[in-house]
Amino acid sequence: MSYPFECGDRTVWDAGYHSGQLYASLVQGAAAFLDVPSGLTPTPSGGCEVDPSALLRFTDRLYDLYASTNNEVLLSLAHGPLITSLVLVDRTGGRIALRPEHEVTLGQEKSAFARSMA
Repeated sequence: MSYPFECGDRTVWDAGYHSGQLYASLVQGAAAFLDVPSGLTPTPSGGCEVDPSALLRFTDRLYDLYASTNNEVLLSLAHGPLITSLVLVDRTGGRIALRPEHEVTLGQEKSAFARSMA
């Protein structure tokens, strides 16, 4: 059973059911914390419709939080949803500019994660 993330008529991630549900739940919580829309709307068929511009804004705000702290707990909590969201932003045609100190590490993690999100 899958949990598709769809942007218009295109599936940008056909997640496993539990992986998709957990990611969507984590993003909804983070979006509430950041006081921005997540860009993900649950569908009646079990998945999410992706609003590319709202997802871009959410991911940008999450990255700003990630990039502005040295708190290891906060970094760790934000990391998983951030990497997944960066992949989805790419797949919906957006781009988040990473700070030079994050370009290599987050870029490599995003590429590796994208391969596992095929």
